[in-house]
Amino acid sequence: MKKPSIIIIVASFLVVVLHHKAPEELRYPITEKGDTIDTYFDTTIADPYRWLEDDYSNSTKAWVSKQNAFTNSYMRKIPFRRKIEKRLTEIWNYPSQGMPFKKGEKYYFYKNDGLQSQSVLYVQDSPTSDPVVFMDPNQLSNDGTIALGGTYFSNDHKYMGYSVSIAGSDWRELHVKNLSTDELLPDHLKWVKFSGMAWHGDGFYYKRYPTPDENEELSAANELAKVYYHRLGTSQEADELIFFEPDKPKLAPSISVSDDERFMFLYRSSGTYGNMLAFKDTKLDEEEWTHIVDDLNSNCWIMDNVGDQLIAQTDRNAPFKKIVRIDPKNPQESNWKTLIEGTQDQVLSSVNLVGGKFFAHFTQDVTSVWKVYDLDGNLLYNVDLPGKGIVNGFGGKNDQMITWYTFNNSVNPSTIYQYDIKQNISTVYKESEAKFDRGGFVLKQDFYPSKDGTMIPIFIAHKKGLKMDGKRPTLLYAYGGFNISIKPYFSKANSILYENDGVYAIANLRGGSEYGQNWHEAGMLHNKQNVFDDFIAAAEYLERSGITSPNYLAIRGGSNGGLLIGAVLNQRPDICKVAFPEVGVMDMLRYEKFTIGHAWAVEYGSVAIKEHFTNLVGYSPLHTIQTGTDYPSVLVYTADHDDRVVPAHSFKYVAALQNAQGGSEPILVRIGQSAGHGAGKPTKKIIEEYAEKWAFMFYEMGLDI
Repeated sequence: MKKPSIIIIVASFLVVVLHHKAPEELRYPITEKGDTIDTYFDTTIADPYRWLEDDYSNSTKAWVSKQNAFTNSYMRKIPFRRKIEKRLTEIWNYPSQGMPFKKGEKYYFYKNDGLQSQSVLYVQDSPTSDPVVFMDPNQLSNDGTIALGGTYFSNDHKYMGYSVSIAGSDWRELHVKNLSTDELLPDHLKWVKFSGMAWHGDGFYYKRYPTPDENEELSAANELAKVYYHRLGTSQEADELIFFEPDKPKLAPSISVSDDERFMFLYRSSGTYGNMLAFKDTKLDEEEWTHIVDDLNSNCWIMDNVGDQLIAQTDRNAPFKKIVRIDPKNPQESNWKTLIEGTQDQVLSSVNLVGGKFFAHFTQDVTSVWKVYDLDGNLLYNVDLPGKGIVNGFGGKNDQMITWYTFNNSVNPSTIYQYDIKQNISTVYKESEAKFDRGGFVLKQDFYPSKDGTMIPIFIAHKKGLKMDGKRPTLLYAYGGFNISIKPYFSKANSILYENDGVYAIANLRGGSEYGQNWHEAGMLHNKQNVFDDFIAAAEYLERSGITSPNYLAIRGGSNGGLLIGAVLNQRPDICKVAFPEVGVMDMLRYEKFTIGHAWAVEYGSVAIKEHFTNLVGYSPLHTIQTGTDYPSVLVYTADHDDRVVPAHSFKYVAALQNAQGGSEPILVRIGQSAGHGAGKPTKKIIEEYAEKWAFMFYEMGLDI
């Protein structure tokens, strides 16, 4: 692994001063304890807050109301909270546009004027013509809580299917729009989750789950998924069942279709990693599926076909991923031809087939590298990028000669570039209108040793010339799991931290995809403790470097990152002053029982297996809380419509932590209303939440702004 020194220069606004936060006795809302006890193998585990799992019960609703009221009363004590919210609103209020994408002869893009609840979809005849509103999700609800999930254009460009999410739920409702008439068709499909719309002929394939029982829509296990074909103009009840395996209730099938609609691809997975793959050639009118991969030990998916050949991306026997060509007549792995392959230094992230070429995205020490290959896998050239950071895009169709990409990093707002494929030339298409002085900030990448000596990358961003006196208010963010890489992205919200002489750090822990599948496996299952060790070592590195100290360090993570924060707090409560566990997986003994939680067993392990149980209970945030411990200030975030990581995780965790707190620091929870795991949240709510977080962080550190 290389250890480069990456420095990017990119102002200051407010000044941080000290204030004295007097300790006070906090009287938390009383949380009743039940007598539920479970037995796992030869171990009994009490679960006194089991009743909080029933999110529809009156007692749980009353608890939520009291906890939110308690948090509100505490937040009212912070004199500068509204000041921060006002400043954040100013920062947010500028037009923000996404990359164009071509469908048929039209070009589309998303744009938010600044404070709109949801971004609006525009259409134009060319990349330079005047755009018009094509679809405005803000018209779907009065409070902005209905969001556009995804768009799916038919291959003949006659129709656009789209999904909507209500109140942040993972459940989707599907609709169809006639592109020539702008008419909304009567087709309306429900109980769709984790599914696109794969167009074929005069309809599409999609995945749905059985209709859940009343009051269990947001908590019941998502099992028995089925793939249907919906023909336009018919009711959902008339949809044709295409694939279902009733004897494998946790196995989730899905179907995709090649752009020319010749090939159909069947995917089956039981977790967040690993899938089976089969196909049909519609030219041959085949009844049975032909298997390409028939186990769950790797990821493998089809990009598209080039003539009679299939192009796939996979990590099968390729820990750094590769692109292979598969002959449908001889689809066995031994006959695959490798076209492009990642390495330890440059891990293959994704590949797009555009303009008759492969555009391959590699990550090198967590920053983007793009290379262009011919269809036989011969390297043609590297794309000359604007700098070190995150570069996404280069999408389109095989006959498309113009494409787009975006560049950003922690101290550079996103810029859109147009790329001419024939000439290998990039030109600025749309500069960010963010009021952010890029010349006043610095982003650097360092490496630090974890507990076992493994070198871990960390990105550190702050004001240029900032004096490091060990007292810089610092936010350390990480995720560490599910093969997901956390890159140094630009965040409007972080401007508040930068303006107040703070430091923002991202640690690239094991469990992610930063260095391939080996890096992922080093942070999953029985190796999960590596993730916590990596994070703790990151905090110690920031302190050792003279940037901050425990009294000025806040830690934050969401979802699997919320689990990370909860586990670290129990192992090292002295490591920080403030902690934000957000929508976290906190009960590792019961996570499999709710919604799609069972799919995470490939990452965490299953409590049904003894050695897995022993590992899980050893770090589960809910079960490793120690009564009488002086915990730092904690603000937990969850939401009433989070059906990814159900709010019961956070409810039980907060109840237990409030009961165990031996110190004087607050243990608070914010339970969002009409909100989910995070996607589709209206802008106003996003600003309010960030204002609350920054205010809480500065206040608990004894700082004023």
